[in-house]
Amino acid sequence: QVHLVESGGGLVQAGGSLRLSCAASGVILRFNVMGWYRQAPGKQRDLVATITSGDSTTYADSVKGRFTISRNNAKATVYLQMNNLKPEDTGVYYCNAEGLSIYNQDFASWGQGTQVTVSS
Repeated sequence: QVHLVESGGGLVQAGGSLRLSCAASGVILRFNVMGWYRQAPGKQRDLVATITSGDSTTYADSVKGRFTISRNNAKATVYLQMNNLKPEDTGVYYCNAEGLSIYNQDFASWGQGTQVTVSS
């Protein structure tokens, strides 16, 4: 079992900043990739950013230059720094992690989500 717990969401005005955190725990041997996804009301869940074990990052075009994904291996935590937020960034942000457990089994886990609301 791998558990992911997100925090850091909230209500912010357009142009503001938030920092999301996702702490992982459980029978983890290694992470292959960790990432953030968001789901706006009535829409599908879309990728926001990912970071691999080699620290390679990818971003959705809509957040490039505004969001930064990073991680702390010692704390098994991934972060999403969000700057210059826009109303269209509103949604539930979910953390995702894929890797290998100590039982030599692949895992893919999701957190419960954290709400981000950006007012205009």
